Amino acid sequence: MPFVVSPTLDLCRRSIRGVVCLVAAIYAISVSPITIPAIAYSGSHRDPGSGGYDGPAQLPTVTVASSMADTPAPGSVVSVNSGGDLQSALNSAECGDTIELQAGSTFTGTFQFPAKQCDSQHWIIVRTSAADSALPAEGQRLTPCFAGVASLLGRPQYSCAEPTNALAKIISSSGSASGPVIFKPGANHYRLLGLELTRPTTAKGAPTLVSVQAAGSASYIVFDRNWLHGTSNGETQNGLELAGTSYVAIVDSYFSDFHCTFDNVACSEAHAISGGTGTYQDGPYEVRDNFLEASGEAIMFGGGAATKTPTDITIHYNHFFKPWQWLKGNSPYQGGQSGKPFGVRNHLELKNAVRVLAEANLMENVWGGFTQNGFGILLTPKNQHTPNKGNVCTICEVTDVTIRYTQISHAGGGIVVATTLSGSGQGGAAAKAATRFSIHDVAMDDISQQYAGLGYLFLIANAWPKNPVNTVSIDHITGFPDADSGVLMLGNKNSDPTMYGFSWTNSIVITGQYPVWNEGGGEASCAHANVPLTSLNNCFSSYSFTDNALVLDPSKYPPSSWPQGVLFASSVNDVGFTAYDGGNGGNYQLTKSSPYKNKGLDGKDLGADIVGLRSELSAVE
Repeated sequence: MPFVVSPTLDLCRRSIRGVVCLVAAIYAISVSPITIPAIAYSGSHRDPGSGGYDGPAQLPTVTVASSMADTPAPGSVVSVNSGGDLQSALNSAECGDTIELQAGSTFTGTFQFPAKQCDSQHWIIVRTSAADSALPAEGQRLTPCFAGVASLLGRPQYSCAEPTNALAKIISSSGSASGPVIFKPGANHYRLLGLELTRPTTAKGAPTLVSVQAAGSASYIVFDRNWLHGTSNGETQNGLELAGTSYVAIVDSYFSDFHCTFDNVACSEAHAISGGTGTYQDGPYEVRDNFLEASGEAIMFGGGAATKTPTDITIHYNHFFKPWQWLKGNSPYQGGQSGKPFGVRNHLELKNAVRVLAEANLMENVWGGFTQNGFGILLTPKNQHTPNKGNVCTICEVTDVTIRYTQISHAGGGIVVATTLSGSGQGGAAAKAATRFSIHDVAMDDISQQYAGLGYLFLIANAWPKNPVNTVSIDHITGFPDADSGVLMLGNKNSDPTMYGFSWTNSIVITGQYPVWNEGGGEASCAHANVPLTSLNNCFSSYSFTDNALVLDPSKYPPSSWPQGVLFASSVNDVGFTAYDGGNGGNYQLTKSSPYKNKGLDGKDLGADIVGLRSELSAVE
């Protein structure tokens, strides 16, 4: 465990802040509960793009064909040796050609990838000249080892018996504010393979490494086995900016050192991959088997002006990670050039996205202190307010989102589903919708206030005067919040419609001292009583909270303070985990003698499907 300065978090601070704060007071609301049945998910968790449903959430209806066989290039091979003219090769390439850049060489500049009007049988591949045998096999993640780097400080050790530079490096010029790769309007059918994409230490501003030319669009692009990175203490805002793109896949690649120094207005948040802004109908996207590192959010959709919402996004088998040396107080410590720390936010945030499947992802290390509280995942549609432009995304929505077979560890909090008002003035401004969320088979351990967070597993809150948060299914969760926190924070205003369609079933969680708690607003909040049954009744007009095993101290919250159908354990030893290990890196599979074996409403074990989860994550780290 790294050294972390533990903040003092008293009860008056138990409210989410920053981008996902509720900007108005939260008022109590009186409603009658209507119990709704739990919704089982349909289809296989290995079947993205089926167009089916996982519980209430529609899955992506289409995925991106990204294999080498899907991107044929039957034309000529054009070799560009060290010192050669890459831009000329790009300009002259015909559909179906392969441009091979000399392995181990560096190509400096901002390179424009032109529109060629190619088709699905004639792609242009830009790749290293190294033989396929010198790279990881297709379907296996590339690491910096293939650029001759045996290890990176503070990151998980990757296998690297013989560091060899088999990649071709493309680096922007020192005076460039963007690049080195820019797709021209209409660019299509490009595959980038075996490349190192980066910026020089002397680059101005906080560049985005790969993007589409302003106001343009590009389609059918595959990034395969590449290393995209910034510099250790410089500011690099984005790896891939997906705005204006469709049919894009990012597979088997490594993203590192994307960060912005805290309080730098020009570089407020850094991302490995971002999108969800602009005027084009973006998506579908596939993000598969990548190492994703960024101080802000590794993946972010929304947060700016948009007139369309990206759809059909599949995010799976990725390792989300933030190195501990970014946390001030650690030794070693690595901040920006000024010495100030990088602004850490979350791992995955959606402010504008529809039909999203995030499965089989490992999310490690996230902390608060930079306007947010270190939650792993934020599902928070936002009509973003920007300086001099006001609220710029009335159409933004986050709907039909499935989070499954995922582990969140060493974090200030777990998952947020919330609506917020953006901007100032009477009531602020709402976005469009927040509905149909399916969250299941998720394990959360070492969720702690010591990471400058709230220490809660979930926060569900509404601040919109219409279209409140609704239809949230939480099922088969195994979770261990901070002992001085709890399982669930709730919030809603008296003047706003009540949230509805909430379901929490088949889970095993330690409740903490404050199991279902008020998000904020004091006596004016629907969760003001801080009594689980009362808060659930007041905050939701319809809900189901049943068949969950709670580890708690019954002297403070006896069974009468919970909905009917809840199971109780007086200590974690009564649960029957294979190896609890203090709720930090244990094996949470139930033993055969566990009282919760096969006790789910669906006949399965209570808690997450640990066997399935471990299998899904076996090759992710």
